[in-house]
This record gives sequence, C-alpha cells and structure tokens, in this order.
Amino acid sequence: MELRHLRCFIAVAEELHFSRAAERLHIEQSPLSRTIKKLESDLGVVLLERTSRGTRLTWAGQVFLEDARRVLLSLEQAKANAKAAATGYRGTLRIALSDGIARVRLSSLLALCREEEPEVEIRLSEMPFSQQLKGLHNDLYDVGFTLADEVEEGLIAEPVWRDPLVVAVPARHPLLAHKRVPLDEVLSYPLVLCHPEVCAGCNQQLERLLRSAGAQPTVAEHVATHDLMLALVAAGYGIGFSSAAHIAACKTTDVIARPLAGHSFMLTTYLLRPDNEPSEQLSSFIRRVGKVAT
Repeated sequence: MELRHLRCFIAVAEELHFSRAAERLHIEQSPLSRTIKKLESDLGVVLLERTSRGTRLTWAGQVFLEDARRVLLSLEQAKANAKAAATGYRGTLRIALSDGIARVRLSSLLALCREEEPEVEIRLSEMPFSQQLKGLHNDLYDVGFTLADEVEEGLIAEPVWRDPLVVAVPARHPLLAHKRVPLDEVLSYPLVLCHPEVCAGCNQQLERLLRSAGAQPTVAEHVATHDLMLALVAAGYGIGFSSAAHIAACKTTDVIARPLAGHSFMLTTYLLRPDNEPSEQLSSFIRRVGKVAT
C-alpha cells in the first residue's frame, strides 16, 4: 500500500463520484478505478460500492476513511515539524478548536503567545468535538478548547473561561421590551440552536438550561456556525443564544443581545489535554490561558 493509494481513496470517498475525484487529483478515471481496486485487494475488503444511484462507502470504507485521514494528517504534521525545527523553532503546539470559541478570547491568547514565546509555532485546527477527542487520544493535538466537559478516560477537562449567556433577538422584536429577558418568554418563540454534533459542547450546556425551564422548545433550525445563527435570527426565523464575548465581537446591528432574567447563566469554555505531565511549552501555554481569563 502506498500513500498515493490513500490520497486516491480519500478523494473518491469525499466526492462519492469517480469522475469528480479524478478531476480533483488531476488524473484519468481509469487509473483511479484501478488504484481503488488494488487498495481493496490489498486490504481484502470492499471500501466502495457502485450502484445505479451512484457511489457509496461501505461500513469498512467509513472506518478506513477516518484512519486514512489520520495517517495523512500525521505525515503532514511530521513534515511541518521537521521544517519548523530546521528554521530554529523549539517546538510546535497543536491546538484543536470546537464549538466556535469566541474570537476575542482566542485573539488575546494568540497575541500573548506571540509576545512571550514567539519561537514556538502554534497550529490551529477546527473540528467537531468527537474528532477533537480522537485527535487528543491519538497524539494529533497537544491541547483543545471546547464547551464540552464530558470527556473520556485519559483526558482532563479544565474550566478556563466563563462568559455570560445572552439571547440573540432580531431588531424590533417584542422581547426587546425587556432589559433582561425571562427564559419562559424566550421559549414561547422558535429557537435557532447549535447543531448537536458539530457544536456538541455548546449544545450540552444549552440543553441543561432548557431542561431547567421544564419546557419543550420549538426548534426552527439547527446550525453549525455562529454566523449562520445570527443570519437566521436577523431574518426572523427564531431566537438564538450566544456568549456576551462572542456576540460583542460581531458588531451586528440587526441582532440585539439581551441577558436572561434571574440567575446569570454562564457558558464555560474548557481546556482539554491528555492526563499526563505537560511539556514545558504546554505548561507555559496553559498559564497564558489563565491570564486571558482574568
């Protein structure tokens, strides 16, 4: 098995169309088909099935796709690490991001890192929470940020940032009559909520809040990004939730932020890392995370 076999398989698996995959790889379709057949023969499994409706991954193909991506990512990281070492870097911190971490927090942290330890390269990767967990277990990342605290054995989740939860309301909406909006009135309108898989941590924390209200909300849409939530709220599809830090950085005029009435509900950001002794560079990074929180 060669690395080009993996690259060919990933292209077909992502496109689910041999012709488009061949164009993406800048090769002819016939040699691409032969490469996939050779790969399946080497593995002794069927990875892709062609039907009258198109091409689809088998279950074996889905499992192999995740591992193939991990192999290529590890190779790219190894090449990048070697180049960084050759130019004088003492090391690289690989940071995974999930749940759309607030830009103002992240910008302050990265600026502090550049100021205090500019020779350490920082590499950021955005992904769903489930993929972050796998990456931390497989040593693809040194540390991660997420809004989820339900981690697996071998990982540590440390609360580092807490931001007030606010309600995102369209301009000229009846809820804006309240300076602090009662949660039960929010729930009388359709909601635009974060996607439970793409934004698992944010979804977990919001579900706790909604369960505390003892009501079954009407969900207009689940979205994968904060920007899409704001767009749908501005268009009148429903009411959204955000952190005060996150929505302040957007500077939008067609969506107004209001705090919730009663007890202040906080969105907590967690730092995830393997449960072992952190390196000197990671320890310094964690200390800077604490500085940004103050």
